[in-house]
Amino acid sequence: MSEIEIKNLTKQFKVKDSTVTALDHINLSVEKGDIFGIIGMSGAGKSTLVRSINYLEQPSEGQVLIDGVDLADLNDRELRKKRSEIGMIFQGFNLLEQKNVIDNVCFPLEISGKKKKEARERARELLKTVYLEEKEKAYPSQLSGGQKQRVAIARALATNPKILLCDEATSALDPQTTESILQLLKEINEKYGITIVIITHQMSVVTRICKKVAIIENGFLVEEGPVDRVFEAPQSDAAKELILEKKKEYLPVEDLKADRKIRIVFEDNSSYEPVVANLILHFGKPVNILKADTKNIGGRARGEMILGLPDGEEIQDQMITWIRERGLTVTEVDEDV
Repeated sequence: MSEIEIKNLTKQFKVKDSTVTALDHINLSVEKGDIFGIIGMSGAGKSTLVRSINYLEQPSEGQVLIDGVDLADLNDRELRKKRSEIGMIFQGFNLLEQKNVIDNVCFPLEISGKKKKEARERARELLKTVYLEEKEKAYPSQLSGGQKQRVAIARALATNPKILLCDEATSALDPQTTESILQLLKEINEKYGITIVIITHQMSVVTRICKKVAIIENGFLVEEGPVDRVFEAPQSDAAKELILEKKKEYLPVEDLKADRKIRIVFEDNSSYEPVVANLILHFGKPVNILKADTKNIGGRARGEMILGLPDGEEIQDQMITWIRERGLTVTEVDEDV
């Protein structure tokens, strides 16, 4: 049985005299102990989806089941109890500025009725987990962004949740701090077996830590599957755009155009072979490298290149066949890169 099961979920909002559909008939399952990514561009509906998992947003239609329990069937007291099994961290940290670090971590425990001594013991244990035990008396204003997020993670873990929801939890952090937070989340997943759902617009976050991914576009679920499969051969336009990261500030020189472009993915067994050089030598034709990159996907190095092929459909088809015969994944790229 899936730990999180979303069935035919639709969420609509009334805006003046019109109705806006933020989510449209979403079906999704997250297995126990998984690290699951939900990715989409700004306004895609991903934050509404994650807030529906703990019923901070109640669906207009459909069901959200946690461990087989339909949240719609619970009364207020039962829903509060179920929510205590679901921790949540945010982009903005949401720490209490007037409380120091240990009091921030204790806060949900005190609300749940824990004695102060027990709460502080639990908080100190969690601060060790997030490598911040020496900061227990510091205030949020004295912490870096990464340290604030570590406090937020410790606080989210205080009630021993089964599920941890991360809503753009690394978006406000620099790349090095993001890497450390993702590594921490991975350690927590392995140590406690907590199911983690990560909402993000950054494909680099998904490829670094997630096992499976769902891609949301304009309220629709457009693609879903293991991260390595989606990365190697994206099917939807949204997935291709996110993977190719076609943002103006990252575009290469504009005149690197080609009549036909392909994307090839290098796996561990092919990453050390001079495939492009051998391709050029074999066919005696020039090939433009329009983009090259390497990503860490589930702890494995995966390289990708966008190649501009020489003119001529026959030679282009021969080159694609030659590359595929060497075990590489090849997909066509329609847009400019």
